[in-house]
Amino acid sequence: MPQAHALTCAGRVVARYVWEPDLPAAVSPRPYLHPVTTLGGATVTGFMPTDHRHHLGASVAVPVVNDANFWGGRTYLRDRGSVHLDNHGRQRHARWLHRTGDRLAQELDWVARDGQVIARERRVLSTSPLTDTAWTLRFEYALSSADDRTLTLCSPAVRGRAGAGYGGFFWRAPAGPATIRAFARDGGADVHGSREPWIALGTDTWTLTFHTGTAGGDPWFVRSADYAGVCSAIAWDRPLVIAPGQVFTRRIAVVVADGSAAAFPGGTR
Repeated sequence: MPQAHALTCAGRVVARYVWEPDLPAAVSPRPYLHPVTTLGGATVTGFMPTDHRHHLGASVAVPVVNDANFWGGRTYLRDRGSVHLDNHGRQRHARWLHRTGDRLAQELDWVARDGQVIARERRVLSTSPLTDTAWTLRFEYALSSADDRTLTLCSPAVRGRAGAGYGGFFWRAPAGPATIRAFARDGGADVHGSREPWIALGTDTWTLTFHTGTAGGDPWFVRSADYAGVCSAIAWDRPLVIAPGQVFTRRIAVVVADGSAAAFPGGTR
């Protein structure tokens, strides 16, 4: 049975963090947040949808780390396209450093298909109230090599699939009949591939605002037509290389709010 921890904010449960999932190998099992809800109770994550069974709510996922797939599904190869390979890794809980209702700190092992631990991660999640209708999730992760080997992280875009630079903190939104809107700080900006300090995704009833806090940071991988999802992409068009002894860290804050995305600047995009 999967093991989960309830994250709370303003006296209510707003997210379920599954830290020991029971999932098939082909989805690259990893800890995930689902369901995540607004303070009003609207679910704002999607889990194992029929279009992408390896999309697991909100999680850290990378298409390729060295030769292992930590995203799930098919692996993109430059000369063959997306193919099914028996190369799926998993993120395995190692130990808790802190565990309360509004804050989690965890160590994880990234384990390749052959059982070798190739990377280690330290992860911190926390919740805090913002308004009567909004709260903030803060998510930080720090990756390092487990031994003296260099880590090379790639996306399909690195291998030739233009625009497919996903990999990193990824949020899959739920499917539904409502129109999904995606927009950046500048309402005229091209959201997909932009490097705005924040972007938002939402419907007529809820809005998610993703903040990195810095302009010119990692590009945003955004989908709002075929499905709704946002990724702060760490290997957009070139490999991310983490040398032995180096620690790669990223932080993101997500404001989860009741209310229409159209009420935000640029929200009519």
